[in-house]
Amino acid sequence: MSYDETDLTILRELQEDAMKSYRDIAEKLNLSVGTVHNRIKRLKEDGLIKNFSAIVDAEKLGYDLTAIVLMQVEGERIVEVEERLASSKSIIAVYDTTGEFDIIAIGKFKNRKDLNTFIKDTLKIQSIKRTVTSIALNVVKEDLKIRF
Repeated sequence: MSYDETDLTILRELQEDAMKSYRDIAEKLNLSVGTVHNRIKRLKEDGLIKNFSAIVDAEKLGYDLTAIVLMQVEGERIVEVEERLASSKSIIAVYDTTGEFDIIAIGKFKNRKDLNTFIKDTLKIQSIKRTVTSIALNVVKEDLKIRF
């Protein structure tokens, strides 16, 4: 699908505030509410808009520790390991990667004990050959907005 500047501008508005009303977007872009509604409906149907969600401050909920876990996995078991990682409530992202490691998982944990439990449980997966875990000392940027 191709998207025009109106679609992209609507997306920018929604990335800034997903709760912004169709009316507010329509007024700002000098469009009808119906046009905004139809455009957003199409963007959702196309899968460009995956969902609308609140961005929560993890630290304010007590999740003070961000860990990045790199994993080497037996090739035929990568998908299985990824699915298991993705099902963990502590893991916020799982990536297939090239290079020395096959998977990168990023997690939010309340404390070192929770991270330690997660790592030890993960190491029980026999197809994982090696892990390297880093703890983020400071989050400089954490933003999933796409700039276009």
